Amino acid sequence: MLTPFHLAIHVTDLDAARAFYGGVLGCAEGRATDTWVDFDFFGHQLSLHLGAPFATADTGRVGEHMVAMPHFGMVLALEDWRALAARLEAVGTDWVIAPTVRFAGEPGEQWTMFLRDPFGNPLEFKGFREMSAVFSR
Repeated sequence: MLTPFHLAIHVTDLDAARAFYGGVLGCAEGRATDTWVDFDFFGHQLSLHLGAPFATADTGRVGEHMVAMPHFGMVLALEDWRALAARLEAVGTDWVIAPTVRFAGEPGEQWTMFLRDPFGNPLEFKGFREMSAVFSR
């Protein structure tokens, strides 16, 4: 069993963070103060602190797309990924890369979607039919 990671990033508005991470992504809120809030980010601890979001540059190649580096996100079971993709579609997400499949029929076949949170923090979500394929070559 994997142990949870902890990641702390900046956001500029805690209410907007709650609406996106709690409302749209469905992450349960944990502890909070007037300057930060924790979320259960798919079993991991994500701490959102007031401040300027980290700088990124579109230097990561994903197929024919250039995506923001650094970025973070989650690897999900395909059924959970599809449910999240549907929630994001329903709220009119402005995609960096719309939900799509990569490496179809190959080892490591995966579904992916890239977006930015309301503060510009880049997120990637991957879906796998079999979690054992996450590290396949």
